[in-house]
Amino acid sequence: MDSEARMQREELLRRAVLAGDEDAWRTWHDESFDALYAYVLWRCGKNHDQAAETVQETWLTAVRTIRRFDPCRGSFLVWLRGLAANVLRHQLRQRGRLQKREQAVGRIDATELQRLDHPQSERIALTLDALPERQEAVLRAKYLDGFSVAEIAAQWDETPKAIESLLGRARQAFRELFEK
Repeated sequence: MDSEARMQREELLRRAVLAGDEDAWRTWHDESFDALYAYVLWRCGKNHDQAAETVQETWLTAVRTIRRFDPCRGSFLVWLRGLAANVLRHQLRQRGRLQKREQAVGRIDATELQRLDHPQSERIALTLDALPERQEAVLRAKYLDGFSVAEIAAQWDETPKAIESLLGRARQAFRELFEK
């Protein structure tokens, strides 16, 4: 579907949703759930429990903020991914604050807090969140969406060499952040 047709279709769905049409919500949900879940699962480092919680919170946020969705600025799925990224950031901040509070009230001492290394899935999520948006996007396109370098280059209107270079920098940045 071309960009203009997508915008028109999504604007019609948006209007239907705002008018209370449950079938429109169901259509959007059915069309985007699998791709949203795959994105969130990737961002959570394959932690299925966290992914399920995040996807649920993302849909609740979408229901509350659907008036802000503008099909001219991007697809519904791209908007959902943005919401999910914000939900994940919020969850990660909350976990960090909880650990600091527990340490402050003496439930966890400083040495135990250092020993409690983040599980790998949480470390992956934190690392992806810390990457610049463009680096995270190229890693997502390559490893989650499964696009080739040539496909990414065509979609982004860049040369394959530029995408290869960006992928190299993104992988290196991920490694460096993950090892910290």
